[in-house]
Amino acid sequence: MRDAVSDPEVAAVRAFNRFYTRKLGVLDQHLLQSPYSLAEARVLYELAQRDDVAAKQIGAELGLDAGYLSRIIQNFHHNGLISRAALPTDKRQHRLALTAKGRAAFAKLDRASQAEVAALLAQLPRGAAERLVAAMQSIERLLQPAATSPLATLRGPRPGDIGFVVQSHATLYAADYGFDASFEALVAEIAGKFLASYDAARERCWIAELDGEPVGSVLLVRDSDAVAKLRLLLVTPQGRGQHLGQRLVDEATGFARHCGYRTISLWTQSNLTAARNIYQQAGFELVETKPHRSFGQDLIGETWELQL
Repeated sequence: MRDAVSDPEVAAVRAFNRFYTRKLGVLDQHLLQSPYSLAEARVLYELAQRDDVAAKQIGAELGLDAGYLSRIIQNFHHNGLISRAALPTDKRQHRLALTAKGRAAFAKLDRASQAEVAALLAQLPRGAAERLVAAMQSIERLLQPAATSPLATLRGPRPGDIGFVVQSHATLYAADYGFDASFEALVAEIAGKFLASYDAARERCWIAELDGEPVGSVLLVRDSDAVAKLRLLLVTPQGRGQHLGQRLVDEATGFARHCGYRTISLWTQSNLTAARNIYQQAGFELVETKPHRSFGQDLIGETWELQL
């Protein structure tokens, strides 16, 4: 730890804080033209990430005063956004969960946030968005406690990344599900078509990176003016435990909305339970099942769709 911090350094950090809060509009009384304050939106977000959580835990994680948090929770409960039940071990504490109305409220707020940030990044020149995200990630890493595990980051593809996508799919699906070389051929075909006919305005690839190494991927490709396809979602064992699959799907979904697609479609298999759970949590619905013999296995193919 340093012995002293200079006044100019302190002034620079304070100036950046003022600039950043003004830029994101978090000093507005209500966030993103919603009925919720910043603190209320943060509580909604935490509740949306977990099915069952204690109020005390949320307060500790967000650093909210107990009385202030109690008022927020009371207001949410009064408006039908949450359900609450006393803990068996401590009747003074409650476990909270969003109701259907609460999830709808969060989804609306989340879409508004996605659109606002997308609009902010769209104003930047080519390459600036990646530099901005990298700078933000550097700030986050520097301010985290030293014992905190590094977080995977999402970025666009670089030379060699599509090769990673093909190789990782082939290796993992052979090891975990016994898929043969015809699966690698299919992945290579999808990836090659993406590279050959890439439409930057309507298509995108995301690579998840941890400690400088790729650990995940997903593609969003155009199927028609109204329909996009989600393809090649993957998280390697090294990247698991950070909700990377959900983060990748959320990025693709946000981009699809920004592009004006009305539906996202995907094809998967009934035995890929981890992927299916991610799709369900993201709001996709199963619309078709069909048995087939592929990749050396008897499988049940599934088509899922998300209406945007």
